[in-house]
Amino acid sequence: MTHPRARRAVTLLALTVLALAAAPARAEPRDPWVRSWGQNNSGQVGNGSTLDQLTPSGVTGLARNDVRQLTSGGWSTDQVFALALLHDGTVRSWGGNVNGQLGNGTTANRPFPAAVAGLSGVSRVAAGLDFALAVRGGRVLSWGNDSYGQLGDGLPDPSAPVTRPVAVQSLNKVKDVSAGCQFALALREDGTVWSWGRNHEGQLGLGTMTDRNTPQRIPGLENIVAVKAGCRHALALTADHTVKAWGRGGNGELGNDGTELSTSPVDVKHLEEVTEIFAGPYHNFALLDDGGVRAWGANGAGQLGDGTKSGRTTPVPVLQPRGVVSLLPGWGFTLALLDDQSVVAWGDNDVGQLGDGSTTPSLSPVVALPAGSGTTRLASATAWKTSYAY
Repeated sequence: MTHPRARRAVTLLALTVLALAAAPARAEPRDPWVRSWGQNNSGQVGNGSTLDQLTPSGVTGLARNDVRQLTSGGWSTDQVFALALLHDGTVRSWGGNVNGQLGNGTTANRPFPAAVAGLSGVSRVAAGLDFALAVRGGRVLSWGNDSYGQLGDGLPDPSAPVTRPVAVQSLNKVKDVSAGCQFALALREDGTVWSWGRNHEGQLGLGTMTDRNTPQRIPGLENIVAVKAGCRHALALTADHTVKAWGRGGNGELGNDGTELSTSPVDVKHLEEVTEIFAGPYHNFALLDDGGVRAWGANGAGQLGDGTKSGRTTPVPVLQPRGVVSLLPGWGFTLALLDDQSVVAWGDNDVGQLGDGSTTPSLSPVVALPAGSGTTRLASATAWKTSYAY
């Protein structure tokens, strides 16, 4: 016979099990940090090391909810860096700094985020190959390398980096900026676009191939709502949801069914009802009003996501993945943020830039961050192999 005290214990245990089963599952808290992965030779992953990171890792001390915008620039072995604009208008920087692109008065690399001293009230930031931009009060500040006039201050000096922010000349009422490899774009509140810096492939859109060290208005661009700079080309989204392109065209970057450069804006063909544009080093994406995605440009590593390695000179449909809300074209690879907050990637993967724990390239999407990750935005180095999600 079972003792009454033992029977009561069994009953209590059973009730406890039933109660736990009936209770709603407690969700694990989301990781609060900005995540990064891929190449890390300059400390651009921001976790205090210089070891490549094959899976997403937290950026030291940088909470996702504190970040308004994150951008990354640089290339090759000693240039890659990142900037984080916080909601309080201050800016953090980390990574490579050989050209003073961290804006901290030095040229020493730093493998974790720290404040750009004296920089506050900022509303937008952009990172180029070896320089950076910030918008404050509608005006533009710049720092880093100035070999081609990319700082826009009218005083190009190839001999010494500018390690602290300086004022870009003659621009006000700027609402956004974008940085290419060695040139810059500014979108003003009136819908006009201004450019400066290197222009050897017509990337300034001015009808010439002459470098400019102060901002110049791009003729023929009006009612523009967004601009994005690739490495040596640029895109502009018009108010009527079409896309203009100019600059380098050797990989079909201009989407006009050719491979010639253009020093003036041309229409990207077969593209309408566009809601967002994304320019990579040599390939591009457009997000359509119906949720569709179009891609064009270089595709040697399958970075367009159309299942091939054939370059495309006009936009083609990207069939997978479904539910794309944002894209980030990197150097030979692509990141996509889906509507379930997962991050997937495809293309080249030699240093783990796809974030799936391997160095195996993929023509189809692999998962870097799972659904429910809390991710709402993406970033990648201008022309290299480091990825960010926040």
